[in-house]
Amino acid sequence: MDHAAALSQVEENIARTCKIARRERGDVHLVAVSKTHPAQTIEPLLEAGQRVFGENRVQEAQDKWPDLRERCPEVELHLIGQLQSNKAEDAAALFDVIHSLDRPSLLKALAKAYDKLGKRVPCFIQVDIGEEEQKGGCSIADLPDLIEQAREAEIPLLGLMCIPPLDKEPAPFFALLAELARRHEPEPGAWGLSMGMSADYETAIMLSATHIRVGSALFGERG
Repeated sequence: MDHAAALSQVEENIARTCKIARRERGDVHLVAVSKTHPAQTIEPLLEAGQRVFGENRVQEAQDKWPDLRERCPEVELHLIGQLQSNKAEDAAALFDVIHSLDRPSLLKALAKAYDKLGKRVPCFIQVDIGEEEQKGGCSIADLPDLIEQAREAEIPLLGLMCIPPLDKEPAPFFALLAELARRHEPEPGAWGLSMGMSADYETAIMLSATHIRVGSALFGERG
C-alpha cells in the first residue's frame, strides 16, 4: 500500500468535506491511527508531513514511539483506546492527548499522575453514545458529574469523544455527541469532538467533528 498516496487522498476528502460543510480545513485534526502497525509503516506518513498519531495501548506506544520521536520530535501522540487506571502515569508521561477519560476511578488516577509528573495532559471524555458497555465510555446520565469532577481535579477537557455502534447509521450518534458538547461546554465553541473513523469521517466532519481518527484508510488493514 502506498501510504503517502493514501494520506493525500484522505486529506483531499477532508478538504472537500470541509468546503461542503463551510468549515475551515484547519478546524479538523487528522489523527492517523497507527495501532498494531510497525515503525516502518508509520515512517512514510511522517515523511509526507503527518504529525498527529493515535495509539490504543500504552505498552505498544512505549515500545514503538520513543525512537520515532527522536527522529521527529514534533509528533503529537494521542491515546485513543481504553485506559486502565494502573497505566495512568505511563500514559500521562508518553501521550499529548487522552481521548478515553470515562470514569471517576481513572480521573483520580490521572489527577494523581499529573500531580506527580508536574504536567496536565488534556483529555476528551469518552461517552457511551450507543449504550454499549463493552466499548467503555461514560453514560450520558453520568456525564455532568464526571465533567464536574474533572474540573475540580483541574484536568483540562478538550471536549467529548464517541464510537458509534458498528451496525447503525453513525450520523444520529455524532449529532447527539455534538448536542451534548453544546449543552456542557464552558462557553460556545470551547470544546472539540473526537468522532469519525475511516468509514465515516466525512459524515463526522459534516456534523462538527474536530478530531477524526483514521486508521485503515491510511495504513490498510491492521497488522
